[in-house]
Amino acid sequence: MSVYDYNYTSIEGKTVPLSDYKGKVLLIVNTASKCGFTPQYAGLEELWKAYGDRELVVIGFPCNQFGGQEPGDAEQISEFCTVRYGVTFPLSAKIEVNGKQADPLFVYLKSQRQFGGFGKGAKAKMMSVMTKAKVGEPDIKWNFTKFLIDQSGEVVGRFEPTTEPASIASEIEKLLSLQ
Repeated sequence: MSVYDYNYTSIEGKTVPLSDYKGKVLLIVNTASKCGFTPQYAGLEELWKAYGDRELVVIGFPCNQFGGQEPGDAEQISEFCTVRYGVTFPLSAKIEVNGKQADPLFVYLKSQRQFGGFGKGAKAKMMSVMTKAKVGEPDIKWNFTKFLIDQSGEVVGRFEPTTEPASIASEIEKLLSLQ
């Protein structure tokens, strides 16, 4: 199994096979429009613009499971992302990432890379207290959890919400240099 065995529904309602991205590096992120981490949309867009022509694909998966921070419909989400953050990378229809209704792609991603902690600093400490998260658990803990997938469809990294997109650039560079 790899991510290429899954599809997602675009925010426009079209089925997109992830196999369309074979040979590319993917950054898959669960997102939300009304979250303290929402400004990461700008950082994700910067990665998309910086590396898109070198075969990086960023895909945002809006999710309302954490504090009701993605309450809008597809049109509202799309407009918000475009107007507020200039998002041009692909977005999916709104999904769930945990629980019985979790999107199969995220079930797979979580099986490949479990929660590794929020890191250090004030935000990390706050997130640890707020979520009561334990290292090694598979579930997504909050919005803006990022999964990095290499060109063969293997999940090579999981980055928690406290990890800014720019700090993943070196990992992306390494994968892109393998082409």
